[in-house]
Amino acid sequence: MHIKYNPGVTFTRQGVFQGFLKCVPVGLGVFAYGLVFGMLAVQAGMSPFQAQLMSLMVFAGASQLMALEFWGPNLPVLTIVLTTFVVNLRHLLMGAAMRDWLVRVSPGKSYFSLYFMTDESWALSVKEMASGKKDAAFLLGSGLCIYFFWNLSTLLGSTMSFWIDRYLADPSVLGLDFAFTAVFIALLTFFWKDKSQIPVWLVAAMAAGLAFILIPGKWYIIFGGLAGGITGAYRNV
Repeated sequence: MHIKYNPGVTFTRQGVFQGFLKCVPVGLGVFAYGLVFGMLAVQAGMSPFQAQLMSLMVFAGASQLMALEFWGPNLPVLTIVLTTFVVNLRHLLMGAAMRDWLVRVSPGKSYFSLYFMTDESWALSVKEMASGKKDAAFLLGSGLCIYFFWNLSTLLGSTMSFWIDRYLADPSVLGLDFAFTAVFIALLTFFWKDKSQIPVWLVAAMAAGLAFILIPGKWYIIFGGLAGGITGAYRNV
């Protein structure tokens, strides 16, 4: 199928800059739990080089933190791959939500932007797109911002092992263990419009909760997203 690019959607350097700039406050939150990842990676037995390489190449906070649970001399590679796959299935839904931008720029620009897409940059970009903005490079810029803060914090967290082991062996002392959750709670505010959305949020929460109780693994992420998306689509018919 040939896709005709919509001239109304652009991809500019200014869009990259705006995306990066608007994402800085969120990036500071990501920096906090990036420090936690760096600390925990060293405590789990990784070298600073290995931790940094993972952040540079994998660039998936939730999946990286999950992988630390399995880290050891005998890595269960298949288990890590499958668990990571399930956790990141949510990107199918996230990519679909960005369709109005992504299908209207070249495949190279779309795929390059998607490599840097995170939950945080996606949330900001969806809000930008919903407001009528047409510069798809915003997604890339906001993703690059998260990439910068995530890798900088991994570097600091993993290389300051002596200081960490002596003064901050437990990240919860400063509440850093809650940083990951706090950032996602803050992201919810970007999607709030009015009370009419409450049923959609409740359906998504209940579906995710039931899946969490009944189905092993991280499938609750997908079930919650699908239930909320289908409910929202049905209400708009």
